[in-house]
Amino acid sequence: MKFWFWFLWSVDAVIAAVALYFFFSLAAGGRVGSFNILPWLAILAALAGVVGGSVWLRSAGQHAVAIILLLLLAIPGALFALFLLLILILQPDFR
Repeated sequence: MKFWFWFLWSVDAVIAAVALYFFFSLAAGGRVGSFNILPWLAILAALAGVVGGSVWLRSAGQHAVAIILLLLLAIPGALFALFLLLILILQPDFR
């Protein structure tokens, strides 16, 4: 159970790091302004809630709930990574 928690936590941490990279790169380019800062902050708060909340739940003894919380982000992230991998392997013709 310990392995699965830290594996899923690592997947979620990578997803959060990618979101932070996009946020800071767009903010440096002036693309994040007053009109779209609230959605960005909501996304970043949700990611922090999942990553931090799962560690808090695990430390409180709620291992199953922590893993379920991690799966909420890890499953869509893994499916998107699989989609990108299939595009790279199959090289579809989008004409």
